[in-house]
Amino acid sequence: MNKRWHILVSGIVQGVFYRATAVEVARSLGLKGWVRNLPDGRVEIVAEGDSDALNQLLAWCRRGPKMARVDEVRVEEVPMTGGLEGFVVRY
Repeated sequence: MNKRWHILVSGIVQGVFYRATAVEVARSLGLKGWVRNLPDGRVEIVAEGDSDALNQLLAWCRRGPKMARVDEVRVEEVPMTGGLEGFVVRY
C-alpha cells in the first residue's frame, strides 16, 4: 500500500549534497516526490511509495551524506494527492 510522507531534516544538511543524494536514494527505491532547502536551514522532503521504500529512505535521512550532521528528523504521514512524477529537487 502506497503512502505519502512529509519529512523535515534539521542539522548541517545544506551545502553538503543532502538534496542531490536524497534524489539518488529515493529514485533507487522507486519513490516519487521532491526535496528542497528551506530558508531556516532545514531540508524538506515529500516522498510517496510503498512502506518498505519509505522506511529505507527515512533510515537514510537519519544518516544523510558523509558531510552532513543530522540532528533531527520529523516525519508525518500526509494524504495522498497524486500528481508526483519521478523524484526531483525543487528550488
